[in-house]
Amino acid sequence: MIREKASKIKLLLLDVDGVLTDGKITITDAGEEIKTFDVKDGFGIKALLAAGIEVALITGRTSQIVQYRADELGINKVYQGITDKKSVCKQLIKDMGLARHEVCSVGDDLPDMTMFSESGLRIAVADATKEVCESADLTTKNKGGHGAVREVCELLLKSQKKWDM
Repeated sequence: MIREKASKIKLLLLDVDGVLTDGKITITDAGEEIKTFDVKDGFGIKALLAAGIEVALITGRTSQIVQYRADELGINKVYQGITDKKSVCKQLIKDMGLARHEVCSVGDDLPDMTMFSESGLRIAVADATKEVCESADLTTKNKGGHGAVREVCELLLKSQKKWDM
């Protein structure tokens, strides 16, 4: 059932804090924000994009670091400072001409559940809140910021027979 759903995905929606990062936010004395990203997640995202599967970042916070990382990976759909993730998802899906069953979302906390409502495949990272895990079709083995996104990328690519590694 999961592999069947994964085989139809054309768009991956990702939260940032707690999914692409471990959810910790470090602020220096100078007021600069520091986030840590897993290089394996980055490789997975690049592989998805190369295979023609779009990736979008939708986050409630705003950070130059997120835009920098997105640019580095080639993600051109970046939505920051979003309080209504559902509306952004709906518009993006409409603009791309996709159906709900062609969308996968990955989240870790309650605001991400609105992305779930617009997705055919809903995935929680291993350390997501109880409510998110209960609403998900699948929970990753890895925690957010520690390879969870890579795990999802491999699932999508293998299910679509696009994993050439």
